[in-house]
Amino acid sequence: MAWHRTRFAARFGLDVPIVQAPMAGGMVGPALVGAVSDAGGLGSLAFGMTAPDAIGAEVAKVLAATNRPFAANVFLHEPGVPTADQLARSAAFLAPIRAELGLPPQGSEAPGPSHRVADQVAAVLEAAPPVVSFAFGAPSADVMAACRRRGILTIATATTPEEARHLEALGVDAICAQGAEAGGHRGTFLHPFEAGMIGTLALVRACVDAVDVPVIAAGGIMDGRSIAAALLLGAEGVQLGTAFLLCPEATTAKPYRRALAAGGPTAVTRAISGRPARGIENRIIAEGRAVEADLPPYPVQNELTKAIRAAAAAQDQPAFLSLWAGQGVGLIRDGVKAGDLVARLAVETEAALLGALR
Repeated sequence: MAWHRTRFAARFGLDVPIVQAPMAGGMVGPALVGAVSDAGGLGSLAFGMTAPDAIGAEVAKVLAATNRPFAANVFLHEPGVPTADQLARSAAFLAPIRAELGLPPQGSEAPGPSHRVADQVAAVLEAAPPVVSFAFGAPSADVMAACRRRGILTIATATTPEEARHLEALGVDAICAQGAEAGGHRGTFLHPFEAGMIGTLALVRACVDAVDVPVIAAGGIMDGRSIAAALLLGAEGVQLGTAFLLCPEATTAKPYRRALAAGGPTAVTRAISGRPARGIENRIIAEGRAVEADLPPYPVQNELTKAIRAAAAAQDQPAFLSLWAGQGVGLIRDGVKAGDLVARLAVETEAALLGALR
């Protein structure tokens, strides 16, 4: 059957409409991206936390590794300005964690953002990958025009039908509908994040009705049965992140890999980065629950926890890592190569669809 011949797959030059999610934070590199793209899907680099002067080289590595389409992702956000009280709350919350990890006390000044969003976007446009995807906001008319001039296709993230309509009006080529089950940071930008906590199936159905451009389903998708469900609701592609984190090509840290393999409940937290994000429950999430509403916004809190996360990784302490994962983490497959995973997902999807249509 021709389930894989969707508008999205045809427009983006894919053999199968499967996207490897862009996961910032050191889990995704050119090897994983190239492997997914070579298998006929869409691999995605994540540049939300990357220095602008490093972006061109990373794109060049993927261009050298594959002649298939791939995406480069950027975060679109206005840097939050913390209050003195928020900084004090953060310092009090993180002080015992820093002490446990042998780190010096936190300074009293608010750290500036590591990189300017405008510089990251400019670097991505200069590198001209085949596809650019956006999260945390809507691309400006100037950015969209620059993509068009360079022949770059665009994907943007929506967590509500209203956001999907807003993005379609800007001229994006496809919309990623990020359901509440998704791991990592929430992409909500028009509403308070709670308004975007819509389950994947309900969100996909609503977005398909709301817009005419292809909709990509994301959130909790781990196997062919969940892909088939999304396609039956009208999605023309799917995006998986957690499913790829235990592939050999992923650069996932060892303590993170162990936590993923063990599975466990996930929760949405602001305690680690200052922006709501879903990850496997651990101590920093649990201990931050009582104060997370009063912590500095993204990316300030993210900068304040950076040293903690680095020390925790070095000391093999997953209790203080950002273990981003979706609610489908219990279905993760360990040790499967990325290309083989794409192939398995395609076979499973066809089998599930054939069963559903009998």
